[in-house]
Amino acid sequence: MIIVMMGICGTGKSTLGKLLAARRDIPFVEGDDYHLPEAVAKMAKGEPLTDADRWPWLDRLGAAMGEWSAEGKEAVVSCSALRRAYRDRLRAAAPDVVFVYLEGAVDLVRERMAGREGHFMPVALVDSQIADLEDPRGEPGVVSVSIEGRPEEIVGRIEGALGERD
Repeated sequence: MIIVMMGICGTGKSTLGKLLAARRDIPFVEGDDYHLPEAVAKMAKGEPLTDADRWPWLDRLGAAMGEWSAEGKEAVVSCSALRRAYRDRLRAAAPDVVFVYLEGAVDLVRERMAGREGHFMPVALVDSQIADLEDPRGEPGVVSVSIEGRPEEIVGRIEGALGERD
């Protein structure tokens, strides 16, 4: 199973993904590493990405996920996967994918973003991410988890939600 930690910036995709991967003893993969340098530079300047910017990223990430899936490997991947079309593209590449939708109050997200150091994504892009987000609840292969609480508590809720799914 490939587990994709999804949601807008600042919801803890990487932090929670690393913790979840460590608990499951499987690799964690930073989805942002699959962005083209031009896309990272654009985001660093506070410019939102377009679909044209995102398709190459999703195709590169999806190809890797498809390989892992075909080899029977498991992984936890961070990827915003904001739109249904993006999630469908990843589902087509790796049919065993499960999305963990990390959701929380916008004020909490902004607070967390303001406290981050060394990340290319500025707080200014929160609004564009919210505008792009298509709520995944109700889609196949999606579990929704609140980002309220300490990381260990949130990961415990994620494990519970994934266990209920199995």
